[in-house]
Amino acid sequence: MKYLNVNIDHIATIRQARGGKEPDPVAGAVIAELAGAKGIVCHLREDRRHINDRDLRLLREVVQTKLDLEMGSVEEIIKIALATKPELVTIVPEKRQELTTEGGLDVASDIERFKSLTDRMHSRGIEVSFFIEPDYKQIDAALKAGADIVELHTGSYANSVSLESYKLELQKIANSAKFAKEAGLKVAAGHGLNYVNSYDIALIEEIEELSIGHSIISRAVFVGLERAIKEMIEIINFGNMKFIQSY
Repeated sequence: MKYLNVNIDHIATIRQARGGKEPDPVAGAVIAELAGAKGIVCHLREDRRHINDRDLRLLREVVQTKLDLEMGSVEEIIKIALATKPELVTIVPEKRQELTTEGGLDVASDIERFKSLTDRMHSRGIEVSFFIEPDYKQIDAALKAGADIVELHTGSYANSVSLESYKLELQKIANSAKFAKEAGLKVAAGHGLNYVNSYDIALIEEIEELSIGHSIISRAVFVGLERAIKEMIEIINFGNMKFIQSY
């Protein structure tokens, strides 16, 4: 079985569009777990553009599966993570002007700094994942930095415009997942995955978890969050091709 982790940032984005209280991403997290999600993902950005401190505080109280806090490696957010104690932090690159995370983290550029961050998290019993490109150099750097997990960035795969590039990117992810698993790391994947392209990623044996947000929340607008999550779980585990073909 492949585990589905649901990113609830996009529920908060809808809330922030009106500056009110709804929809509440915390309520979304509860529904997601009841629908079968094995983890809840949220990204606390420096500018608090979607998930905010209140959300994170309540998510820590209500999430019963696994809380995965995506975060930049800045001291303010590091201290919040250490105090909140999610089961997992995923370290991502963060730019203030980006709409969403653009590409993987360059762990190899400063292994010692990331090793220090990992040590601090481990001292509080928090596992560490690095969101990286499917690249051997970055996987090796993540290992040296003490990572427990690597999440392979699937953006280039998801944005492929030809069958040739699709196959090339898929193979790159498969090779990297195998390399990471053999090195002793747990392997996850995410970014740009949807109801059409997730199944081929899920077929990669070494990938244990998929983190998906935008496509699920988009689908939920039409069919509801519970159904949207259950459909995604069915696709990544059983390849419900009838649904894929009708999507």
